[in-house]
Amino acid sequence: MLAHQNFLSLVNESIKRETFIKLSLNNYQGEENALERIYAKLVLLKGRLMLSFTYRYKTKVIIKNYEIPEAMDLVSGYLENADFLTLTLNTQFIDCTLKRNKKYQWKLLRRKVKGREKQSFDHDRKKQHILDPKGKVYLQQLKLTGADGEVFKAAQDKWKQINHYIALLQPALTHLKNNSPQIADMGSGKGYLTFALYDYLTSQLNLSPHITGVEYRKDLVEFCNQVAQEQSFSNLSFWQGGIEDYQPKEKIDILIALHACDTATDDAISKGIKEGSELIVVAPCCHKQVRKEMEKKKVLNALEPITKHGIFLERQAEMLTDSIRVLIMEYFGYHTKVTQFISDEHTPKNVLIIGSKRSTSQEKQAEIKEKISQLKAFFGVDRHHLESLLEI
Repeated sequence: MLAHQNFLSLVNESIKRETFIKLSLNNYQGEENALERIYAKLVLLKGRLMLSFTYRYKTKVIIKNYEIPEAMDLVSGYLENADFLTLTLNTQFIDCTLKRNKKYQWKLLRRKVKGREKQSFDHDRKKQHILDPKGKVYLQQLKLTGADGEVFKAAQDKWKQINHYIALLQPALTHLKNNSPQIADMGSGKGYLTFALYDYLTSQLNLSPHITGVEYRKDLVEFCNQVAQEQSFSNLSFWQGGIEDYQPKEKIDILIALHACDTATDDAISKGIKEGSELIVVAPCCHKQVRKEMEKKKVLNALEPITKHGIFLERQAEMLTDSIRVLIMEYFGYHTKVTQFISDEHTPKNVLIIGSKRSTSQEKQAEIKEKISQLKAFFGVDRHHLESLLEI
């Protein structure tokens, strides 16, 4: 039997036996504009078992559900036309990869795996979190779950935060240009979000990321490296030192800095911009530099009745600091999104800035530079630290 026919038979068999977990079609070579890859999973819709196809394009995601015979005809057509050069079938007991070589011949590779948990096909079930806590050693080590994979009651808020974090990054992560992104997580702490991101990128997006958690505290670095080894996260490691000291061996595709204090956030953004990172993600904290300048100058403006109160001045300083950060990122060609990171009930330091690398023009840069000058003049700020780091 030809390799591609054998592959289709294995897909059909896994569906019939309900051992099917996921089908991935990668390396698209067809004519449909901007299509990158397709993922398929089984769902139960109104009592009928169907295959749900997720079409990932450069700028959008489309989901379509098909009857099993129709879905298999689609996959067969993709194979005949060689629209995708790599197809992967994941089941409870085997992983199968079908690749087309330079001689335009299909080659089928199989690998046995330890019995995975059977997939739930209920499409209408109660909404689940993005990450599945079952069988995750790192979640047990981080004291978020027990050996049974159940999230501890006291860890529910942290578990929600982890999944919310992944959900916020999801749109940008699904459009990465590099399938093996180099990622630096500055100030990774105990690694909750670092481990979760690695898990999501590898298990759900089928990427091969290399992630380095940068953390100053030696005990946390040693702990996280041990957990990564026990979870067999081979391309996840933790490095001891400060943001300004970290010198990557390769270009950083994604730079993350969550709750880096005061100007450490600027250090992280500056490093990401200088690296030309595809994605910069920061959650700023402790906005002291700009507030000190505002207090020193005490410029009289229309907001003086508000900023004369210390607590309001602090909040205004935070908004001003982050607004200028966003403008500077846009100056260097980043499309920015500002959103709430953590619920207000947990912390007021809940802003998340996500910057995706695009393009810019000299005209747009001039407009942004003027806006920054106007903001600084209005509030009596001579220099934003990020300006100094990037020399603009």
